[in-house]
Amino acid sequence: MATQYKNLINGEMVETGEWLDVVNPATEQVIGQVPVCGSEELDRAVAAARAAFKTWKKTSFEERQAACMAISAAIKENADELYRLLTSEQGKPHDQAKGEIFGAAGMAKAQSTLKLEDVLSEDSDTRLSRTRRVPVGVVGGIVPWNFPVMMAIQKIVPALMSGCTIVLKPSPFTPLTTLRVAELIADKVPAGTVNIITGEDSLGPLITGHPDIDKITFTGSTATGKKIMEGASADLKRITLELGGNDASIVLPDADPKKVAEQLFWSSFANAGQVCVAAKRVYIHEDIYDELSAAIVEYAKNVKVGDGSQQGTAVGPVQNKKQYERVLELIEDAKANGYKFLLGGDVDPSGSGYYVPITIMDNPPEDARIVAEEQFGPVMPLLKFSTEEEVIARANNSEYGLAGAVWTSNTDKGVEIAEQLETGTVWINEYMHLSPFAPFGGHKQSGFGAEYGLDGLKEFTYPQVITVKKDSVLA
Repeated sequence: MATQYKNLINGEMVETGEWLDVVNPATEQVIGQVPVCGSEELDRAVAAARAAFKTWKKTSFEERQAACMAISAAIKENADELYRLLTSEQGKPHDQAKGEIFGAAGMAKAQSTLKLEDVLSEDSDTRLSRTRRVPVGVVGGIVPWNFPVMMAIQKIVPALMSGCTIVLKPSPFTPLTTLRVAELIADKVPAGTVNIITGEDSLGPLITGHPDIDKITFTGSTATGKKIMEGASADLKRITLELGGNDASIVLPDADPKKVAEQLFWSSFANAGQVCVAAKRVYIHEDIYDELSAAIVEYAKNVKVGDGSQQGTAVGPVQNKKQYERVLELIEDAKANGYKFLLGGDVDPSGSGYYVPITIMDNPPEDARIVAEEQFGPVMPLLKFSTEEEVIARANNSEYGLAGAVWTSNTDKGVEIAEQLETGTVWINEYMHLSPFAPFGGHKQSGFGAEYGLDGLKEFTYPQVITVKKDSVLA
Protein backbone atom coordinates (compact mmCIF):
# COMPACT_ATOMS: atom_id res chain seq x y z
CA MET A 1 0.00 0.00 0.00
CA ALA A 2 1.26 3.47 -0.87
CA THR A 3 2.28 5.75 2.00
CA GLN A 4 -0.52 8.04 3.10
CA TYR A 5 0.34 11.63 3.98
CA LYS A 6 -1.72 14.00 6.12
CA ASN A 7 -2.64 17.68 5.87
CA LEU A 8 -1.69 20.40 8.35
CA ILE A 9 -4.68 22.26 9.79
CA ASN A 10 -4.48 24.33 12.97
CA GLY A 11 -1.26 22.67 14.09
CA GLU A 12 -2.48 19.10 13.65
CA MET A 13 -1.86 16.51 10.93
CA VAL A 14 -5.28 15.42 9.67
CA GLU A 15 -6.88 13.32 6.93
CA THR A 16 -10.28 13.26 5.23
CA GLY A 17 -10.87 9.59 4.54
CA GLU A 18 -10.81 10.17 0.80
CA TRP A 19 -7.47 9.80 -0.98
CA LEU A 20 -5.77 11.08 -4.12
CA ASP A 21 -3.04 8.98 -5.77
CA VAL A 22 0.35 10.53 -6.52
CA VAL A 23 2.35 9.00 -9.37
CA ASN A 24 6.10 8.77 -9.99
CA PRO A 25 6.54 10.21 -13.51
CA ALA A 26 9.58 8.00 -14.11
CA THR A 27 7.63 4.77 -13.57
CA GLU A 28 3.94 5.78 -13.64
CA GLN A 29 3.56 3.88 -10.37
CA VAL A 30 1.56 5.20 -7.41
CA ILE A 31 4.02 6.21 -4.69
CA GLY A 32 1.76 7.99 -2.22
CA GLN A 33 -1.71 9.17 -1.36
CA VAL A 34 -2.88 12.50 0.00
CA PRO A 35 -6.21 13.66 1.44
CA VAL A 36 -8.85 15.06 -0.90
CA CYS A 37 -10.09 18.30 0.66
CA GLY A 38 -13.21 20.23 -0.23
CA SER A 39 -15.10 23.21 1.14
CA GLU A 40 -15.45 21.71 4.65
CA GLU A 41 -11.69 21.23 5.14
CA LEU A 42 -10.94 24.57 3.52
CA ASP A 43 -13.34 26.30 5.91
CA ARG A 44 -11.55 24.69 8.86
CA ALA A 45 -8.15 25.75 7.57
CA VAL A 46 -9.27 29.31 6.86
CA ALA A 47 -10.95 29.59 10.26
CA ALA A 48 -7.73 28.43 11.92
CA ALA A 49 -5.72 30.96 9.92
CA ARG A 50 -8.19 33.73 10.74
CA ALA A 51 -8.04 32.97 14.46
CA ALA A 52 -4.23 32.77 14.42
CA PHE A 53 -3.99 36.05 12.53
CA LYS A 54 -5.44 37.98 15.45
CA THR A 55 -2.35 37.14 17.49
CA TRP A 56 0.28 36.67 14.79
CA LYS A 57 -0.22 40.15 13.30
CA LYS A 58 0.88 41.63 16.65
CA THR A 59 4.14 39.67 16.87
CA SER A 60 7.55 41.29 16.66
CA PHE A 61 10.00 40.97 13.80
CA GLU A 62 12.15 38.72 15.99
CA GLU A 63 9.27 36.32 16.68
CA ARG A 64 8.43 36.04 13.01
CA GLN A 65 12.06 35.57 12.11
CA ALA A 66 12.47 32.78 14.68
CA ALA A 67 9.56 30.85 13.16
CA CYS A 68 10.94 31.18 9.63
CA MET A 69 14.43 30.22 10.75
CA ALA A 70 12.93 27.11 12.37
CA ILE A 71 11.31 26.24 9.03
CA SER A 72 14.67 26.68 7.30
CA ALA A 73 16.45 24.48 9.83
CA ALA A 74 13.82 21.72 9.62
CA ILE A 75 14.20 21.53 5.86
CA LYS A 76 17.99 21.57 5.95
CA GLU A 77 18.24 18.96 8.70
CA ASN A 78 16.00 16.56 6.77
CA ALA A 79 17.36 17.35 3.32
CA ASP A 80 18.47 13.78 2.49
CA GLU A 81 14.99 12.40 3.02
CA LEU A 82 13.27 15.34 1.33
CA TYR A 83 15.29 15.45 -1.88
CA ARG A 84 14.78 11.73 -2.52
CA LEU A 85 11.06 12.09 -1.99
CA LEU A 86 11.02 15.13 -4.27
CA THR A 87 12.71 13.19 -7.08
CA SER A 88 10.22 10.36 -6.75
CA GLU A 89 7.19 12.63 -7.19
CA GLN A 90 8.56 15.38 -9.43
CA GLY A 91 11.04 13.46 -11.59
CA LYS A 92 14.03 15.81 -11.44
CA PRO A 93 17.44 14.16 -10.91
CA HIS A 94 18.79 13.90 -7.38
CA ASP A 95 21.33 16.71 -7.76
CA GLN A 96 18.64 19.11 -8.97
CA ALA A 97 16.29 17.96 -6.21
CA LYS A 98 19.05 18.65 -3.67
CA GLY A 99 19.41 22.10 -5.18
CA GLU A 100 15.72 22.79 -4.66
CA ILE A 101 15.64 21.52 -1.07
CA PHE A 102 18.76 23.36 0.05
CA GLY A 103 17.62 26.36 -1.99
CA ALA A 104 14.30 26.40 -0.14
CA ALA A 105 16.09 26.26 3.21
CA GLY A 106 18.42 29.06 2.14
CA MET A 107 15.54 31.13 0.80
CA ALA A 108 13.65 30.83 4.09
CA LYS A 109 16.74 31.92 6.03
CA ALA A 110 17.51 34.84 3.72
CA GLN A 111 13.97 36.14 3.56
CA SER A 112 13.64 36.01 7.32
CA THR A 113 16.07 38.95 7.39
CA LEU A 114 13.75 41.21 5.39
CA LYS A 115 12.10 43.94 7.43
CA LEU A 116 9.65 46.62 6.33
CA GLU A 117 10.53 49.79 8.20
CA ASP A 118 8.22 52.73 8.75
CA VAL A 119 8.80 55.62 6.35
CA LEU A 120 8.65 59.25 7.44
CA SER A 121 6.24 60.88 5.02
CA GLU A 122 6.17 64.38 6.49
CA ASP A 123 7.75 66.20 9.41
CA SER A 124 6.77 69.85 9.11
CA ASP A 125 5.83 72.64 11.48
CA THR A 126 2.20 71.56 11.29
CA ARG A 127 2.17 67.78 11.17
CA LEU A 128 4.07 64.51 11.57
CA SER A 129 3.17 61.73 9.16
CA ARG A 130 4.57 58.22 8.79
CA THR A 131 3.73 55.27 6.56
CA ARG A 132 3.76 51.79 8.03
CA ARG A 133 3.01 48.41 6.45
CA VAL A 134 0.26 46.29 7.97
CA PRO A 135 -0.46 42.64 7.09
CA VAL A 136 -3.26 41.91 4.63
CA GLY A 137 -4.67 38.99 6.64
CA VAL A 138 -5.23 35.39 5.56
CA VAL A 139 -3.34 34.38 2.43
CA GLY A 140 -4.34 31.65 0.00
CA GLY A 141 -1.27 30.15 -1.69
CA ILE A 142 -1.46 27.91 -4.77
CA VAL A 143 1.75 26.13 -5.79
CA PRO A 144 2.84 24.51 -9.10
CA TRP A 145 4.42 21.11 -9.73
CA ASN A 146 7.78 22.11 -11.22
CA PHE A 147 9.39 23.48 -8.01
CA PRO A 148 6.86 22.47 -5.35
CA VAL A 149 9.00 22.97 -2.24
CA MET A 150 10.74 26.15 -3.31
CA MET A 151 7.45 27.74 -4.37
CA ALA A 152 5.74 26.68 -1.15
CA ILE A 153 8.47 28.31 0.93
CA GLN A 154 8.33 31.40 -1.28
CA LYS A 155 4.72 31.86 -0.23
CA ILE A 156 4.88 30.71 3.40
CA VAL A 157 7.88 32.74 4.57
CA PRO A 158 6.92 36.18 3.21
CA ALA A 159 3.39 35.64 4.53
CA LEU A 160 4.70 34.93 8.03
CA MET A 161 7.32 37.70 7.93
CA SER A 162 4.65 40.24 6.98
CA GLY A 163 2.39 39.16 9.88
CA CYS A 164 -0.07 37.21 7.72
CA THR A 165 -1.21 33.62 8.09
CA ILE A 166 -1.59 31.22 5.18
CA VAL A 167 -3.56 28.34 3.72
CA LEU A 168 -1.43 26.63 1.08
CA LYS A 169 -2.49 24.22 -1.65
CA PRO A 170 0.24 22.14 -3.32
CA SER A 171 -0.21 20.80 -6.83
CA PRO A 172 -2.08 17.46 -6.85
CA PHE A 173 0.83 16.13 -8.93
CA THR A 174 3.54 16.94 -6.36
CA PRO A 175 2.15 17.28 -2.83
CA LEU A 176 4.21 14.67 -0.98
CA THR A 177 7.40 16.56 -0.10
CA THR A 178 5.42 19.64 0.90
CA LEU A 179 3.27 17.56 3.27
CA ARG A 180 6.39 16.01 4.75
CA VAL A 181 7.70 19.54 5.35
CA ALA A 182 4.32 20.35 6.94
CA GLU A 183 4.82 17.46 9.36
CA LEU A 184 8.34 18.65 10.19
CA ILE A 185 7.26 22.23 10.97
CA ALA A 186 3.89 21.52 12.63
CA ASP A 187 5.31 22.10 16.12
CA LYS A 188 7.70 24.86 15.05
CA VAL A 189 5.15 27.51 14.05
CA PRO A 190 2.11 28.63 16.06
CA ALA A 191 -1.02 26.58 15.33
CA GLY A 192 -3.06 28.03 12.50
CA THR A 193 -0.36 30.28 11.07
CA VAL A 194 0.55 27.72 8.38
CA ASN A 195 -2.10 25.36 7.02
CA ILE A 196 -1.39 23.02 4.10
CA ILE A 197 -4.26 21.18 2.45
CA THR A 198 -4.39 19.02 -0.66
CA GLY A 199 -6.98 18.20 -3.25
CA GLU A 200 -7.79 18.14 -6.92
CA ASP A 201 -7.83 21.17 -9.22
CA SER A 202 -11.37 21.97 -8.04
CA LEU A 203 -9.94 23.08 -4.70
CA GLY A 204 -8.22 26.07 -6.33
CA PRO A 205 -11.38 28.02 -7.22
CA LEU A 206 -12.73 27.38 -3.70
CA ILE A 207 -9.63 29.07 -2.31
CA THR A 208 -9.83 31.95 -4.77
CA GLY A 209 -13.48 32.57 -3.98
CA HIS A 210 -13.38 32.05 -0.21
CA PRO A 211 -14.77 35.18 1.51
CA ASP A 212 -12.37 34.95 4.47
CA ILE A 213 -9.20 34.81 2.37
CA ASP A 214 -7.77 38.28 1.83
CA LYS A 215 -5.00 37.62 -0.69
CA ILE A 216 -4.12 35.04 -3.32
CA THR A 217 -0.54 34.25 -4.35
CA PHE A 218 -0.34 31.90 -7.31
CA THR A 219 2.42 30.46 -9.45
CA GLY A 220 1.37 28.65 -12.62
CA SER A 221 0.01 29.10 -16.11
CA THR A 222 -1.24 32.37 -17.55
CA ALA A 223 -4.59 30.77 -18.44
CA THR A 224 -5.17 29.77 -14.80
CA GLY A 225 -3.87 33.14 -13.61
CA LYS A 226 -6.58 34.89 -15.59
CA LYS A 227 -9.23 32.73 -13.95
CA ILE A 228 -7.81 33.50 -10.52
CA MET A 229 -7.79 37.22 -11.25
CA GLU A 230 -11.40 37.00 -12.32
CA GLY A 231 -12.42 35.00 -9.24
CA ALA A 232 -10.55 37.31 -6.88
CA SER A 233 -12.30 40.36 -8.33
CA ALA A 234 -15.59 39.47 -6.64
CA ASP A 235 -14.38 40.80 -3.30
CA LEU A 236 -11.25 42.63 -4.51
CA LYS A 237 -8.75 40.21 -3.04
CA ARG A 238 -5.13 41.26 -3.36
CA ILE A 239 -3.29 39.04 -5.83
CA THR A 240 0.24 38.11 -6.83
CA LEU A 241 0.54 36.09 -10.02
CA GLU A 242 3.79 34.56 -11.28
CA LEU A 243 2.74 33.16 -14.63
CA GLY A 244 4.08 31.71 -17.87
CA GLY A 245 7.00 32.85 -19.95
CA ASN A 246 8.36 32.35 -23.44
CA ASP A 247 11.82 33.51 -22.50
CA ALA A 248 14.31 34.50 -25.17
CA SER A 249 18.08 34.13 -25.03
CA ILE A 250 20.07 36.32 -27.44
CA VAL A 251 23.58 35.20 -28.37
CA LEU A 252 25.64 37.98 -29.94
CA PRO A 253 28.35 37.27 -32.54
CA ASP A 254 31.20 37.99 -30.10
CA ALA A 255 30.16 35.11 -27.80
CA ASP A 256 32.54 32.13 -27.80
CA PRO A 257 30.58 29.04 -28.90
CA LYS A 258 32.88 26.71 -26.97
CA LYS A 259 32.29 28.63 -23.75
CA VAL A 260 28.55 29.20 -23.97
CA ALA A 261 27.27 25.93 -25.48
CA GLU A 262 27.00 24.04 -22.19
CA GLN A 263 25.42 26.98 -20.36
CA LEU A 264 22.90 27.53 -23.14
CA PHE A 265 22.00 23.85 -23.06
CA TRP A 266 21.19 23.91 -19.37
CA SER A 267 19.38 27.23 -19.66
CA SER A 268 16.81 25.29 -21.70
CA PHE A 269 16.98 21.75 -20.31
CA ALA A 270 17.33 22.11 -16.52
CA ASN A 271 14.42 20.32 -14.85
CA ALA A 272 13.58 18.85 -18.28
CA GLY A 273 12.75 22.35 -19.51
CA GLN A 274 10.01 22.74 -16.91
CA VAL A 275 11.13 26.12 -15.59
CA CYS A 276 9.17 29.31 -16.06
CA VAL A 277 12.39 31.23 -16.81
CA ALA A 278 14.04 28.56 -18.98
CA ALA A 279 15.33 29.71 -22.37
CA LYS A 280 12.49 28.69 -24.64
CA ARG A 281 13.68 30.63 -27.71
CA VAL A 282 17.43 30.80 -28.38
CA TYR A 283 18.38 33.47 -30.92
CA ILE A 284 21.92 33.02 -32.28
CA HIS A 285 23.65 35.49 -34.60
CA GLU A 286 24.12 34.12 -38.11
CA ASP A 287 27.92 34.52 -37.92
CA ILE A 288 28.21 31.85 -35.19
CA TYR A 289 24.94 29.96 -35.68
CA ASP A 290 26.37 26.86 -37.34
CA GLU A 291 29.32 26.51 -34.95
CA LEU A 292 27.28 27.11 -31.81
CA SER A 293 24.34 24.92 -32.79
CA ALA A 294 26.77 22.09 -33.56
CA ALA A 295 28.47 22.57 -30.17
CA ILE A 296 25.14 22.47 -28.32
CA VAL A 297 24.08 19.30 -30.15
CA GLU A 298 27.44 17.64 -29.48
CA TYR A 299 27.13 18.41 -25.77
CA ALA A 300 23.52 17.21 -25.68
CA LYS A 301 24.45 13.81 -27.10
CA ASN A 302 26.27 12.98 -23.87
CA VAL A 303 23.45 14.00 -21.51
CA LYS A 304 21.57 11.05 -20.05
CA VAL A 305 17.76 11.14 -19.95
CA GLY A 306 16.16 8.77 -17.46
CA ASP A 307 14.88 8.10 -13.97
CA GLY A 308 16.06 10.92 -11.73
CA SER A 309 16.88 8.47 -8.94
CA GLN A 310 19.42 6.63 -11.09
CA GLN A 311 23.09 7.59 -11.07
CA GLY A 312 24.18 9.56 -14.11
CA THR A 313 20.72 10.85 -15.03
CA ALA A 314 20.86 14.54 -15.92
CA VAL A 315 17.41 15.10 -17.45
CA GLY A 316 14.38 13.38 -15.94
CA PRO A 317 10.88 12.76 -17.28
CA VAL A 318 8.20 15.33 -17.94
CA GLN A 319 6.34 15.57 -14.64
CA ASN A 320 2.81 14.50 -15.60
CA LYS A 321 0.88 12.90 -18.41
CA LYS A 322 -1.01 16.03 -19.42
CA GLN A 323 2.17 18.04 -19.89
CA TYR A 324 3.89 15.09 -21.58
CA GLU A 325 1.10 14.93 -24.15
CA ARG A 326 1.31 18.68 -24.75
CA VAL A 327 5.05 18.47 -25.46
CA LEU A 328 4.45 15.57 -27.85
CA GLU A 329 1.74 17.59 -29.58
CA LEU A 330 4.18 20.44 -30.23
CA ILE A 331 6.81 18.03 -31.56
CA GLU A 332 4.28 16.38 -33.87
CA ASP A 333 3.15 19.80 -35.10
CA ALA A 334 6.77 20.63 -35.96
CA LYS A 335 7.12 17.37 -37.87
CA ALA A 336 3.87 17.92 -39.75
CA ASN A 337 5.13 21.32 -40.88
CA GLY A 338 8.46 19.92 -42.05
CA TYR A 339 10.66 21.76 -39.57
CA LYS A 340 14.21 20.46 -39.21
CA PHE A 341 15.42 18.64 -36.11
CA LEU A 342 19.10 18.72 -35.17
CA LEU A 343 18.55 16.15 -32.42
CA GLY A 344 15.71 14.10 -30.97
CA GLY A 345 12.07 14.44 -31.91
CA ASP A 346 11.32 10.72 -31.87
CA VAL A 347 9.42 9.66 -28.75
CA ASP A 348 9.13 5.96 -27.89
CA PRO A 349 5.60 5.44 -26.50
CA SER A 350 6.36 1.93 -25.25
CA GLY A 351 7.52 1.37 -21.71
CA SER A 352 6.71 3.38 -18.62
CA GLY A 353 7.56 6.94 -17.72
CA TYR A 354 6.87 10.31 -19.36
CA TYR A 355 10.17 10.52 -21.20
CA VAL A 356 10.86 12.93 -24.03
CA PRO A 357 14.33 12.76 -25.62
CA ILE A 358 16.38 15.92 -25.72
CA THR A 359 15.07 17.68 -28.81
CA ILE A 360 16.82 20.56 -30.59
CA MET A 361 15.26 22.27 -33.61
CA ASP A 362 17.02 24.07 -36.42
CA ASN A 363 15.72 27.57 -37.15
CA PRO A 364 11.94 27.03 -37.28
CA PRO A 365 9.88 30.02 -38.43
CA GLU A 366 8.87 32.67 -35.93
CA ASP A 367 5.19 31.72 -36.15
CA ALA A 368 5.82 28.01 -35.49
CA ARG A 369 3.94 26.80 -32.42
CA ILE A 370 7.21 25.55 -30.90
CA VAL A 371 8.46 29.17 -31.00
CA ALA A 372 5.28 31.15 -30.36
CA GLU A 373 4.05 28.99 -27.44
CA GLU A 374 5.68 28.09 -24.14
CA GLN A 375 6.67 24.44 -24.56
CA PHE A 376 7.63 23.75 -20.91
CA GLY A 377 9.51 20.59 -21.81
CA PRO A 378 12.87 19.34 -23.14
CA VAL A 379 12.60 21.01 -26.56
CA MET A 380 14.95 23.80 -27.65
CA PRO A 381 14.33 25.82 -30.83
CA LEU A 382 17.47 27.52 -32.14
CA LEU A 383 16.77 30.62 -34.24
CA LYS A 384 19.05 32.62 -36.51
CA PHE A 385 19.19 36.45 -36.55
CA SER A 386 21.13 39.10 -38.43
CA THR A 387 20.85 42.45 -36.60
CA GLU A 388 20.35 43.66 -33.05
CA GLU A 389 17.29 45.68 -34.02
CA GLU A 390 15.72 42.61 -35.60
CA VAL A 391 16.36 40.25 -32.71
CA ILE A 392 15.12 42.70 -30.08
CA ALA A 393 11.87 43.06 -32.01
CA ARG A 394 11.52 39.28 -32.35
CA ALA A 395 12.29 38.68 -28.68
CA ASN A 396 9.68 41.25 -27.64
CA ASN A 397 7.06 39.91 -30.04
CA SER A 398 5.34 37.82 -27.36
CA GLU A 399 2.40 38.11 -25.01
CA TYR A 400 4.79 37.04 -22.26
CA GLY A 401 7.48 39.07 -20.50
CA LEU A 402 8.95 37.04 -17.67
CA ALA A 403 12.71 36.79 -18.25
CA GLY A 404 15.44 36.74 -20.87
CA ALA A 405 19.20 36.59 -21.31
CA VAL A 406 21.95 38.11 -23.41
CA TRP A 407 25.22 36.28 -24.09
CA THR A 408 28.19 38.41 -25.15
CA SER A 409 31.83 39.21 -24.38
CA ASN A 410 30.85 42.89 -24.22
CA THR A 411 28.80 43.33 -21.06
CA ASP A 412 28.07 46.99 -21.83
CA LYS A 413 26.45 45.90 -25.07
CA GLY A 414 24.61 43.18 -23.16
CA VAL A 415 23.15 45.73 -20.77
CA GLU A 416 22.21 48.00 -23.67
CA ILE A 417 20.17 45.20 -25.23
CA ALA A 418 18.78 44.03 -21.88
CA GLU A 419 17.31 47.47 -21.27
CA GLN A 420 15.29 47.14 -24.48
CA LEU A 421 13.75 43.77 -23.60
CA GLU A 422 10.18 43.79 -22.29
CA THR A 423 10.69 41.40 -19.39
CA GLY A 424 10.87 41.56 -15.61
CA THR A 425 14.33 39.98 -15.39
CA VAL A 426 17.25 39.89 -17.82
CA TRP A 427 20.52 38.05 -17.23
CA ILE A 428 23.84 38.82 -18.90
CA ASN A 429 25.99 35.71 -19.43
CA GLU A 430 24.05 33.53 -16.99
CA TYR A 431 20.56 32.17 -16.45
CA MET A 432 17.97 31.39 -13.76
CA HIS A 433 19.69 33.30 -10.94
CA LEU A 434 17.07 34.62 -8.52
CA SER A 435 18.07 36.59 -5.45
CA PRO A 436 15.98 36.55 -2.27
CA PHE A 437 16.71 40.28 -2.05
CA ALA A 438 15.68 41.36 -5.57
CA PRO A 439 12.10 41.48 -6.90
CA PHE A 440 10.99 38.86 -9.40
CA GLY A 441 7.90 39.37 -11.51
CA GLY A 442 6.67 39.41 -15.07
CA HIS A 443 5.61 42.04 -17.55
CA LYS A 444 2.63 41.73 -19.88
CA GLN A 445 0.83 38.37 -19.44
CA SER A 446 3.64 36.85 -17.37
CA GLY A 447 2.35 38.09 -14.09
CA PHE A 448 0.96 40.62 -11.69
CA GLY A 449 2.93 41.92 -8.72
CA ALA A 450 6.30 40.68 -7.51
CA GLU A 451 7.93 38.02 -5.39
CA TYR A 452 11.26 38.06 -3.49
CA GLY A 453 12.90 41.00 -1.79
CA LEU A 454 11.19 43.87 -0.04
CA ASP A 455 8.94 44.39 -3.05
CA GLY A 456 7.70 40.83 -2.66
CA LEU A 457 7.19 41.26 1.07
CA LYS A 458 5.13 44.41 0.49
CA GLU A 459 2.71 42.32 -1.60
CA PHE A 460 1.46 40.80 1.68
CA THR A 461 0.76 44.19 3.26
CA TYR A 462 -1.26 47.37 2.99
CA PRO A 463 0.31 50.80 3.48
CA GLN A 464 -1.17 52.69 6.39
CA VAL A 465 -0.46 56.39 6.82
CA ILE A 466 -0.74 57.86 10.33
CA THR A 467 -0.71 61.66 10.51
CA VAL A 468 -0.59 63.72 13.66
CA LYS A 469 -1.35 67.43 13.52
CA LYS A 470 1.03 69.28 15.79
CA ASP A 471 -0.12 71.73 18.48
CA SER A 472 -3.70 70.49 18.26
CA VAL A 473 -4.69 69.14 21.65
CA LEU A 474 -8.46 68.76 21.79
CA ALA A 475 -10.01 69.47 25.13
